[in-house]
Amino acid sequence: MTPGRPPARPASTPGPDPTADQATKDAMSNATTVSPAHSASTASTLITNIAALVTNDPSLGDNSPLGLVQDAAVVIEGDRVVWTGDQSKAPATDNRVDAGGRAVIPGFVDSHSHLVFAGDRTREFNARMSGRPYSAGGIRTTVAATRAASDAELEANLTRYLREALHQGTTTFETKSGYGLTAEDEARALRVAAAHTDEVTYLGAHIVAPEFAEDPAGYVALVTGEMLDACAQYARWIDVFCEQGAFDGDQARAILTAGKERGLHPRIHANQLSYGPGVQLAVELDAASADHCTHLTDADVDALANSRTVATLLPGAEFSTRGEWPDARRLLDAGVTVALSTDCNPGSSFTSSVPFCVALAVRDMGMTPDEAVWSATAGGAAALRRTDIGRVTPGAYADLTLLDAPSHVHLAYRPGVPLVTGVWRRGERVL
Repeated sequence: MTPGRPPARPASTPGPDPTADQATKDAMSNATTVSPAHSASTASTLITNIAALVTNDPSLGDNSPLGLVQDAAVVIEGDRVVWTGDQSKAPATDNRVDAGGRAVIPGFVDSHSHLVFAGDRTREFNARMSGRPYSAGGIRTTVAATRAASDAELEANLTRYLREALHQGTTTFETKSGYGLTAEDEARALRVAAAHTDEVTYLGAHIVAPEFAEDPAGYVALVTGEMLDACAQYARWIDVFCEQGAFDGDQARAILTAGKERGLHPRIHANQLSYGPGVQLAVELDAASADHCTHLTDADVDALANSRTVATLLPGAEFSTRGEWPDARRLLDAGVTVALSTDCNPGSSFTSSVPFCVALAVRDMGMTPDEAVWSATAGGAAALRRTDIGRVTPGAYADLTLLDAPSHVHLAYRPGVPLVTGVWRRGERVL
């Protein structure tokens, strides 16, 4: 396996907006030659004068995992990409956009975030930066604030962070519950999230609710019973924080198995703060992703490399906690599929910027710029078991990010600089 490769086995059915019709399948199998099929109701748009186009299709351009095409063009029709290639061969279209010699990449796929919350943990962050280590218990502060907030307040916070992310090139995001920890509060968090994304994760098992501090088994029963009943209709995924101070391996297995029985697919917070059973459990249950993956044994790395479970790395958490960096180089060299995401949350990674995480991954986790960009786009799509996002190739959703730079490498080369100058989501220019 090579770094930045697609999953070892064919991905399962894409997310709630699958590329299902035969015309789209035909387009995807003939990526460089499909011309836009004009219709009276759908206008086509040519984006041309692209200095460097990241397609994430190895059959295109330089035949690397990025499928990099120089002097490129893209044609959008409706919400899909219908043509990609050399700008000199671009077909006629209804509209034309000049990229001005800039780079275009797929929209970022942020496959791990916690955006439905209320409150502020500035004091905790300030204290931690002054020497107090991070532990899972800080989540309780956010739980109290979230329970006290109205639905309108939770939605206002969510949409604020989504706007931030969009302006930094994120076109697809996953987000979780986990700050309510009652059946009612978890369900309303998921209901708020489901109004804004299809990638919704039930995380009732974030920590043991304060009311059950002396009865963790009772809380597991709630998470796998009444709370799951209230939440399953809003979610696609189920997650658990498998960690000391949260849930052990047996508890995590019971929670994820109960979710699977209700049609929710597993993801897992694994091996963040210490060595533990999380990664092995993720592989055992065919979880879409094992997230954090900071403390790994050789057996953990081998298990990931021989599965389709994606290792989702979250460098914002290490930056904000001064924790040990995940060893991305070790994972990539072993052939593990790696995703990069923000882990945006109020306690341990309060950033919505995927470009920032790309720069951190290159600087501190041993990734090349190419690997980091692939992991933040196609890698995130793999972590969501999606084939219709994270790439710029015919049949995929037209989710594109225009950089005010001639190359995607500038995301790491110019850290902290707001390089995103245009965003298309589902074919519509939104920035």
